[in-house]
Amino acid sequence: MSNKNVFDILKERGYLAQVTHEEEVRELLGSEPVTFYIGFDPTADSLHVGHFIQVMVMMHMQRAGHRPIAMLGGGTAMVGDPSGKTDMRKMMTRETVEHNGRAFKKQLSRFLDFSEGKAIMANNADWLLELNYVNFLREIGVHFSVNRMLSAECFKSRMEKGLSFLEFNYMLMQSYDFLVFNRHYNAKLQFGGDDQWSNIISGVDLIRRVEGRSAYGMTFKLLTTSAGNKMGKTEAGALWLDPDKTPPYDFYQYWRNIDDADVENCLALLTFLPMEEVERLGSFKDEKINDAKKVLAYEVTKVVHGREEADKAETAAEALFGGGSRDAEVPGTTVSMAEFEENNNIIDMLFLLELISSKGEGRRLVQQGGIYINDERIDSIDYTLEGSDLKDGSLMIRKGKKVYHKLTVE
Repeated sequence: MSNKNVFDILKERGYLAQVTHEEEVRELLGSEPVTFYIGFDPTADSLHVGHFIQVMVMMHMQRAGHRPIAMLGGGTAMVGDPSGKTDMRKMMTRETVEHNGRAFKKQLSRFLDFSEGKAIMANNADWLLELNYVNFLREIGVHFSVNRMLSAECFKSRMEKGLSFLEFNYMLMQSYDFLVFNRHYNAKLQFGGDDQWSNIISGVDLIRRVEGRSAYGMTFKLLTTSAGNKMGKTEAGALWLDPDKTPPYDFYQYWRNIDDADVENCLALLTFLPMEEVERLGSFKDEKINDAKKVLAYEVTKVVHGREEADKAETAAEALFGGGSRDAEVPGTTVSMAEFEENNNIIDMLFLLELISSKGEGRRLVQQGGIYINDERIDSIDYTLEGSDLKDGSLMIRKGKKVYHKLTVE
């Protein structure tokens, strides 16, 4: 285990939101290897950057000698968590949940060591889907006060819009998961995003009531901008950890373009750079803050996609923004000469390359001066691409300030 208590590391880097018993938890983490768990409901076929805070916490914990249980919510995903939701989650089939769970498992294996005696991967479908309802109510339901549940934040916000009995069960199921892990693996800690606080403390309470043992909970800040908005939303949707859903270059560019005010926080939460370096980079002002953003983009991409992809993304960005070689690997499409000639009107070509969702959008973009070919602004919707636009068989299209696309003709 490292010399520094991991509790202090997590606190210093700004992860902590709420802790059930701060002094006891700190002492526990400093005195013995502790088994803890974090749950991930597989509601999509990839983790996204919102989950990545939890993944980073698990990595910090494992590096400090503690044992993570990454729990796939194959059972809870069938019900849906009302926390932070304004509407009931769409019901998913068991097959979809299982497919998504396999994708999560593969991704989590990139970040944690699941070899013998290290991290554990578990799926709550293994015990929740086979539960006997009456036995469950008698053993677990008896310990829950409906009055107290209704005062929980996750339910309060839903009372006016309507809370289904299905979702009302979620807190019992999550609490039961903690009890299962406590019984089978001696898990003493449950972690989660701060929207999980009500569910976590009810699990802590259940273990104390049923087993007479101490258990603890800790929540982490959600990844938000300095203005308080959730980070990780892009024009294309969520910022996914799956390279097929969000290419590493686009992932890199997201961090390269965040607000100046968010740089230091993201360096602390999403990289392993020492805090002295985080504070040094975070203190940069004006033009110099761009150097800190480059470091952030490279380091986060390296953790998520590996050094090789981070190097490629950095080279590509330098090629486009730093006047480097245009041979770098940037997002692009290869078309035949016939396709090039058939779609040589600028609007047709933008549509073919899926840079616009409609030709009307393309016309508006050109009229507003938002389309460039090889850094030359296009000012007519009738512009025709010609062989002379190609340099070594390719040209660069720029949409707005930040979207680049390399078109290669063979």
